[in-house]
Amino acid sequence: MSHHGSGAPLRTIRDVVFVDGLRTPFGRAGEKGIYAGTRADDLIVKCLRELLRRNPSLPPEKVDEVAIAATTQTGDQGLTLGRTAALLAGLPRTVPGFAVDRMCAGALTAVTSTAGGIGFGAYDVVIAGGVEHMGNHPMGSGADPNPRFMSERLVDPAALNMGNTAENLHDRFPSITKERADAYAVASQQKLAAAYSAGRIQPDLVPVAARKPGQGWTVHSVDEPPRPDTTMGDLASLRTPFRAHGRVTAGNAAGLNDGATAALLASADTAMAMGLPVRMRLVSYAYAGVAPEVMGIGPVPATEKALRNAGLSIGDIGLFEINEAFAVQVLSFLEHFGIDDDDPRVNRYGGAIAVGHPLASSGVRLMIQLARQFEEDPSVRYGITTMCVGLGMGATVIWENPHHPAYSGTATEGAMA
Repeated sequence: MSHHGSGAPLRTIRDVVFVDGLRTPFGRAGEKGIYAGTRADDLIVKCLRELLRRNPSLPPEKVDEVAIAATTQTGDQGLTLGRTAALLAGLPRTVPGFAVDRMCAGALTAVTSTAGGIGFGAYDVVIAGGVEHMGNHPMGSGADPNPRFMSERLVDPAALNMGNTAENLHDRFPSITKERADAYAVASQQKLAAAYSAGRIQPDLVPVAARKPGQGWTVHSVDEPPRPDTTMGDLASLRTPFRAHGRVTAGNAAGLNDGATAALLASADTAMAMGLPVRMRLVSYAYAGVAPEVMGIGPVPATEKALRNAGLSIGDIGLFEINEAFAVQVLSFLEHFGIDDDDPRVNRYGGAIAVGHPLASSGVRLMIQLARQFEEDPSVRYGITTMCVGLGMGATVIWENPHHPAYSGTATEGAMA
């Protein structure tokens, strides 16, 4: 290594790779849901243990950090979740951890924060993920927004209710009708069902045993929210709870869900040395702020920034994984970039409208699905994972496919296998 004046080694930024990712099946929040009575931290512990089991060439003491996100950081989602989950999962006590909160983009932020640490040389291998038990912790429960938000009109009162922000987005894009949003939602359900029948979803689910009073234990190995038989007729009749004669319904928005996700990231050279597979390479990432009352538009400036940082254009992106908080939010992104509502590059396996959106965990679900699609389609070189974030933000990560012939990273045995 070359040295300069001070005797410190010259630092080079290292390539960061996505090694593996998995999640629990997602449940419906509430007392009828599969995880009623299950603790949030137990869901994330399941993911950590399964990640280590799936990657036996990684010695557990070599994990340098555990970053776990949750939006409501209290009760079974409190106590510096990354550290408590690491201890509960049986990782050595020498492995540190921390908690992350960027609302819906929690797990995505856990990934980019630790990825920065890997690039910088502080870490070699990390675990990053998220959990949200919206049954135990409804959105905003226990929050105490500063009265200045209202008195000084720092944000539109509608900004604190996500459904209202989605209706506002419909106002800004009059071309996005309720029919278009419903058609998008039906397609999401159908794409997820097709991915399930093709066996694309199951390999990355960790079964979770949950107990209910009077029913004993049940092992859950599939997602609970999907409604594959949904039709346009079903959706047409649903109430519009956020506005009279509105356009946002429970059918064209993600539901309230419980679930956890976790990913293993490493530097490219560490992955090679440890014989870990490389499923994606991180190209760039970006966050952006927008007016809180139209938070759904956040992915647009975040994606523009991430593309700029990477020296790419939207035409270079061969696959999109966009979190479907609301159909209108995805459609506004597509409309901005001139992409068709039913473009085959977008949410190939369906999205959150069908599978669910346990807030802070969803970012890694997008990555898990993109990694599968990269494996399946080596003709695609670049893909993005992007999402809108409460209080007016967007988050985007651009990834490169190691199976593509022009892959610019170091191909490891794992990627070629």
